[in-house]
Amino acid sequence: MQFERYESASFYDEMFDAAGQPRHGCALVVRTLAAIPDGEVLRRQRAAERALLHMGSTFNVYGHEDGVEKILPFDMIPRVIPASEWKVLEGGLKQRARALDLFLDDLYHGQRILADGIVPRELVETAATYLPACRGLDPPHGVWCHVSGTDLVRDSDGRYYVLEDNLRCPSGVSYVLQNRRVMKRTFPRVFEASRVRPVDAYPSQLLQMLQYVRPRDVAQPTVVLLTPGVYNSAYFEHSFLAQQMGIELVEGRDLAVRDGFVWMQTTRGLSRVDVIYRRIDDTFLDPNVFRRDSMLGVPGLMDVVRAGRVTLANAPGTGVADDKVIYAYVPAIVRYYLGEEAILPNVQTFVCFDEKQREHVLANIDKLVIKAANESGGYGMLIGPQASAAERASFADRIRANPRNYIAQPLLGLSRAPTLIDGAVEGRHVDLRPYILHGEDIFVLPGGLTRVALKKGSYVVNSSQGGGSKDTWVLASNGSGD
Repeated sequence: MQFERYESASFYDEMFDAAGQPRHGCALVVRTLAAIPDGEVLRRQRAAERALLHMGSTFNVYGHEDGVEKILPFDMIPRVIPASEWKVLEGGLKQRARALDLFLDDLYHGQRILADGIVPRELVETAATYLPACRGLDPPHGVWCHVSGTDLVRDSDGRYYVLEDNLRCPSGVSYVLQNRRVMKRTFPRVFEASRVRPVDAYPSQLLQMLQYVRPRDVAQPTVVLLTPGVYNSAYFEHSFLAQQMGIELVEGRDLAVRDGFVWMQTTRGLSRVDVIYRRIDDTFLDPNVFRRDSMLGVPGLMDVVRAGRVTLANAPGTGVADDKVIYAYVPAIVRYYLGEEAILPNVQTFVCFDEKQREHVLANIDKLVIKAANESGGYGMLIGPQASAAERASFADRIRANPRNYIAQPLLGLSRAPTLIDGAVEGRHVDLRPYILHGEDIFVLPGGLTRVALKKGSYVVNSSQGGGSKDTWVLASNGSGD
């Protein structure tokens, strides 16, 4: 593999410093990859892709011309994170998880933070993901967000920033586990020599957390994973995690509410369900309370949740804390509940709800990235410097029509990482989504999903927009990998 012609340009490079030398922890990986002939590199890349396909590591693309299922494009050059760097990220992610859980509990109970004016009441009450039906809900142990995925980016200054929080049904962890399996087969010696922290304990950690948040009067809980079904884009992940945890994968039609409990239909009759790891959106959970046209949920489910006889993970209503407008207030939320400054800063954010900030955004729309409050997957977004005049004018009209729904941020110089493109090594922009589990303790999976924008010059890493993924190697000690 040839690194001689590789250029990191003006962006922060995850593998090489400004002088072109491997960063701390990357030297062994660079030496190993550089020693592999180009033909062998391509052979291993194709073998890795075949392995992922045989594992069933696919996602559904609605309306894609090549069919319904495809593998998430995989790049075999890993991203390496030194132990000292990860320690800071882990601390910041745990801090953020604690603060957002306290925020959710407050919103659905006393609303002190609104009364004190830290977060504008109108922003919360107009959030599409704020669910008044969840007021007074008391999840076991006070934990609302059991599984989260926080998107991190690194700017040209080398610092990490939180780009957004994902607190509803964050996906992608199955690709972390499958990518690791493939990389251990592809580079077994360098993997072992680098002393990479393992990720394969995630399913057992997830199950342990789900069992911990069981209803208080249940000793041996029955846990199930609730999926929308085979046509959902993340169905592979749903089935994979259920299989790895040894629990039942169910759809709404497999569950029923009777006598104040949730029951699962089995070949041996009805079996009580105590914990539901739900992978369907809040408003589809119970047609009696939310969307009456939902065919995915369970009528009467919320009554059982309120009675404390079944636990939903994540608790319904958590989506308000990952509204992109509420995101702008997270540093203040951390300060309010924990009395600490945020370890991981937000990206500078302008809230169009505020008249003065809105005027700034409209005057500088050609320099900013505009995002809708609740869109995901790279949709509902305008990258001002790369957009046409007509596209910018259209978004300006949208902002004026519904200012509550938009934020704006500067276009970051997202860090890049060496990526195999058509047999050559080129720099591509990346982000990082670590996964956080909150039960008795807070557990952060060492690494997470490094997503890579495979299109040259693109800043959009989402799989639905042509992005791929890399294995993320968190080193067990600072001396590893050199």
